[in-house]
Amino acid sequence: MRQPTLFIPHGGGPCFFMDPSDPDRPHCDPMWQPMQDYLAGIVATLPERPRGILLVSGHWEESRFTVHDGERPGLLFDYYGFPPHTYALRWDAPGAPALARRAAGLLEQAGFPTGREDARGWDHGVFIPMKVALPQADIPVAQLSLRGDLDPDAHLAAGGALAPLRDEGVLIIGSGMSFHNLRVRGAQATQPSMLWDEALTAAVTDPDPASRAQRVAAWADLPHARFAHPREEHLLPLMVALGAGGEDAAVRDHASNVLGWAVSGYRFG
Repeated sequence: MRQPTLFIPHGGGPCFFMDPSDPDRPHCDPMWQPMQDYLAGIVATLPERPRGILLVSGHWEESRFTVHDGERPGLLFDYYGFPPHTYALRWDAPGAPALARRAAGLLEQAGFPTGREDARGWDHGVFIPMKVALPQADIPVAQLSLRGDLDPDAHLAAGGALAPLRDEGVLIIGSGMSFHNLRVRGAQATQPSMLWDEALTAAVTDPDPASRAQRVAAWADLPHARFAHPREEHLLPLMVALGAGGEDAAVRDHASNVLGWAVSGYRFG
């Protein structure tokens, strides 16, 4: 069955695994609980269990789109200042080399030069949300990088090129944050983040697919855009998910408030 595509929030660092007494079970500050519950419930909402996952994280950029085609990726603990036990977390899902090669082939057919590598570990934009969503680590995962120029149209087009994977049982996930300004927290962030979130959601859920793509590609023109994303690497995974969603209906299927930020997640199809 055709899988939807998702843009999910991956939280802040290892935010869902802060209990040192049982680090492999999600346990977080109450403000993160709605996000944790959303991630934990994703698989149950799918039309069937995915045969594989292709995930684009806001924490991996290369000069060209690059797939990780390793069989057993390790973990890349690319967060800083957290308790020691959060650097010993494990998530032992298998890689998906064949899926990675299939994705690279689709991108190349669409005119995108594509790289491949097998040594990089999964960054926390992969293993933290997936450890919540898939605690048994039993679905193969392939990771795709962002392209370093962060061009929204290129990422939308890349998503469109990858859309055939949906009919092959593959769940395409963009993992980032709809609001990502680490310099502002609390009351100073609340009002502008809400206005940004409302405008972004209106663009993402535009019922006209062509208009939707145009509005989201022009994200920097939305209210408080650069307040929400001083740099847009955490927003670009949304472009891939939206592009792969094609003409399917778009909905916001997660909304929460953390650190004073309004945060949303979206589903296509």
